[in-house]
Amino acid sequence: MGRRQNDSEPCRFISLTFLLAGFISCALVYTVLSVALNSNTNSKGSNFEPLTLAEESNDGGCCRGIEKLELWGRAVKWGSDHKFNSSKECCQACKAMCNGIDGPCLCDTWVFCGNKKACGSKFGECWLKKQKDIFSPDRQDAGDRVIWTSGLIFGKGEGIVGLETEYGTLHIKLFPDCAPHSVAYILELLTLRHCAGCQFYRAEGRGQLWDSEGNHIKKAPFGPPFAIIQGTLEAQGTPFKNIPTEECPYIRRGSVAWVGSGPEFFISLADHQEWKKAYTVFGSVLPEDMEIAEKIAQLPTKSDVWNNINVSVLEKPVPLSLRRLDGWGDLNKNVKSD
Repeated sequence: MGRRQNDSEPCRFISLTFLLAGFISCALVYTVLSVALNSNTNSKGSNFEPLTLAEESNDGGCCRGIEKLELWGRAVKWGSDHKFNSSKECCQACKAMCNGIDGPCLCDTWVFCGNKKACGSKFGECWLKKQKDIFSPDRQDAGDRVIWTSGLIFGKGEGIVGLETEYGTLHIKLFPDCAPHSVAYILELLTLRHCAGCQFYRAEGRGQLWDSEGNHIKKAPFGPPFAIIQGTLEAQGTPFKNIPTEECPYIRRGSVAWVGSGPEFFISLADHQEWKKAYTVFGSVLPEDMEIAEKIAQLPTKSDVWNNINVSVLEKPVPLSLRRLDGWGDLNKNVKSD
C-alpha cells in the first residue's frame, strides 16, 4: 500500500557496503538536525524524516497556488483592471474579500499571470473569481503551456471534509492556501465512491509527555510515545503521485500532515514544535472532534520496530472514508459513538 512496507523489520541481509554508507549518512544527519527530529524517523516504509522545506511564510499566513493551472469561474474582479506584482498579492486580495464571520466568501479563487515573457500584456493580471462548487472547482486548463497560477480560498465554515470512522467523524478544515497540491489531492478523493484501503494503522497517545491541551511537559522526552495516529489516504486501484513538499504551519494538536510525500499521513495529538516545519500540514481537525482521535489512540496496539524505532501498531486497523461537508449545518450531523 503506497510506500508502506509489508514487513516491519529491516532486511537482515544487507551488504557491508550499504551498512557503512548508512552509518555515515546517519552521522551526517545527526550533525545538522535536532535530536528530536532524528528520534522521530519512525514511519513504516515512509519515515518521519526531515524534508526539504519550501519557502518560509510570513506570520500573516500562507498564500500559495498551483503553477500552470487555470481555474475558471464567475469573475468578481477582472484581471485586466486588477494587477499586482506577485501571486501572493493576488491571493491576499482574494482573502480580503473573505473575512466575514459567516457565510461563503465573495472570492474563493484567484488566478494570476506572473511570467513576463509568457504573459506579455497579461503580466500581473489578477482575476478574482467565485466557484459554483468550491469542492469541485472549474478547471479551464493545466499543463506546461498554461501561463496562469491559480489558488483556492476557503472561508470560515467552508472547506471542511469528514473523515469517517466507526468511532465517529473527524471534521477536518483544509488549508488550500498553505498546501494547494495536497488539498487538490483530497478533492480528487472526494469524487470517489469509496476509499478502499484508507485506514489508520498506528496509534500512540500522549503518555505523560504532553498535557491534555497538547503542551509538552518541561524536561520530558519527545517520545515514544509520539502522540499521533497514523494511516494512509491511498484508495486501492487509484494511481498515486507523490505530493510536492508544502509547508506553512507548525505541527500543533489537531494538525493533519503527510509523512514524506504521502499517501501516509498523521494527526497530531500534541504540539510538536521540535519538528519545526518538516511536514506538510494540509488541514486541522476541529477541536471538538479531537476526542475521537484520542479514542482511536487508546485502542489496543502491539509493539513493533520500524527502522530501529519502537512504535505502537493497531491490532485492528481502523478503516476510513471521506465525505464532503457543505457548511456549518453539516457539523451538527457528527454523531460520536460512546
